[in-house]
Amino acid sequence: MSKAAEIDIASVSKIYGKTIAVDAISLKIPAGSYCCLLGPSGCGKTSTLRMIAGHETVSIGDIVLGKEVVTDLPPAKRGTAMMFQSYALFPHLDLIDNVAFSLKMSGVDKDTRRARALNMLKLMQMEAYASRKPAQLSGGQQQRVALARALITDPEALLLDEPLSALDPFLKIRMRAELKKLQKQLGITFVHVTHSQEEAMALADIVVVMSDGRIEQAASPREVFERPATAFVARFMGDHNVIGGKVTGSSDGLVTFELVGGGTFSASGQIKAAGSDVDAAIRTDHVRIGESPVKGLGFTGIISNIEYRGATVKLTIEGAGIAEFTAIITDKAYYATPVAVGDAVPLHWDPEDAIILGTLNS
Repeated sequence: MSKAAEIDIASVSKIYGKTIAVDAISLKIPAGSYCCLLGPSGCGKTSTLRMIAGHETVSIGDIVLGKEVVTDLPPAKRGTAMMFQSYALFPHLDLIDNVAFSLKMSGVDKDTRRARALNMLKLMQMEAYASRKPAQLSGGQQQRVALARALITDPEALLLDEPLSALDPFLKIRMRAELKKLQKQLGITFVHVTHSQEEAMALADIVVVMSDGRIEQAASPREVFERPATAFVARFMGDHNVIGGKVTGSSDGLVTFELVGGGTFSASGQIKAAGSDVDAAIRTDHVRIGESPVKGLGFTGIISNIEYRGATVKLTIEGAGIAEFTAIITDKAYYATPVAVGDAVPLHWDPEDAIILGTLNS
């Protein structure tokens, strides 16, 4: 396999008429890393991937692969390969001819291309099916063939557009592990578009969270989970309560703020001027119930919903000017002191579990 390449996206925008799909994003993807572009539909992640591939033109900015500016190069000249969501296999060709198709287009002789295709199918543990047609394969097997076809061109970067979305949940988890293993084995740069937080966290070295054509945060999965950069990231990742209010003061690294019609809270982070708007995130799995809250680090609320989830129980609570607050506690803790809908319960958390969030412009 060829050497992996760093991908440098430099102030890139994609504009369709009056719509800005990608808004002046800059991102460095290290060579040999697994990068997931994550976000809701319409956030610009697929447009970004297609611009790296050359399937979309760049409106403003540059894309650099390794040391070469590839902004205006056609897809075949970039050193990238793309695996599409639909797999796009040729139904009338057997697996060897499907995998070898790009080599045929490049003028590689039949024996050479078929030998290389068979080697790629072996890598994907699909050589036993080499003479079959795509219709005779399962979804997971078709995906392996599509991967083999993308990798036969010896790319420096593999681009994957929601490659697991068509698979059933059990197969998704299995193929996720295989993709990670394959990326480590080949050592090339993978850029993978997904709307699944779980998928991005399981696969990526770098998670790039996008919203409205902009990058909200680009960091390791652990940092995105533990230190979300903005309120959008905290809400989208789904592991934090986000509460907002106006700053009333600060001391000892804690910012104090007041909710409209509600309580006063404290959170650690960047000091903001009194009277300014602020958002804070509180880890749902670090909220504890049943002890008197410390001032600013908890409140007493009414339980509005209880969901049993096996190892954990999700409690939804209202109070202190907060319409919906989540606590995830272990099933052991819940059944040791069970609570019911309508009960008033005290909640609290530690100072390090409440953090002040930034904004894209901060």
